[in-house]
Amino acid sequence: MTRARLRIYYGPPAEPVGNDSDNLSDGRRLVTVPLGDILAALTGAMVEQRAWLRDFGDDPITVSSDLYEAILAYQSYRRTSA
Repeated sequence: MTRARLRIYYGPPAEPVGNDSDNLSDGRRLVTVPLGDILAALTGAMVEQRAWLRDFGDDPITVSSDLYEAILAYQSYRRTSA
């Protein structure tokens, strides 16, 4: 009986963006995408408690300062209304 081989699906290939400085020291590439393009997938993964999302829990992300301020304001609003 042959053993089933599992493969990891990485999704469609990303369009090259930026230059060589957009690479991390471990060889991973940085990709810039609009938040709206990934928000539904991230929300669904949170609701469904997908394990792969927890794998990235400690990864740093970069957001614009106005988005960060909006998130902080929303967190503060949620704490005071709870």
